[in-house]
Amino acid sequence: MTPMSKITIYSTPDCVYCKMARKFFNDRGIVYEEYDVSVDAKARTEMEAFSHQLGVPVIVIGDEVFVGFDRRAIATKLGVR
Repeated sequence: MTPMSKITIYSTPDCVYCKMARKFFNDRGIVYEEYDVSVDAKARTEMEAFSHQLGVPVIVIGDEVFVGFDRRAIATKLGVR
C-alpha cells in the first residue's frame, strides 16, 4: 500500500464483521473513513453501485474493493500483520 491510499469502510453499527474490521484498523493505528449505510442512503447507494452488494462491511483500499472482512487479504494489501 502506498501512504496515499485512502481506506473507506461501509458498515453498520451492529455488524460483527464491521466491528472486527474497525478493531483491526484501530489496533494498527490505520486511519480510515467510515460510512454507516444504515442511516446514510447516499453512501449505501454508492456502495451498492461499485460492490453490487448489500452486505457489509465493504472495505475500499485505494481502488481495490473487499466485500466482507478478509483479514488476511486486507493485511497483505496493507503490508501489516
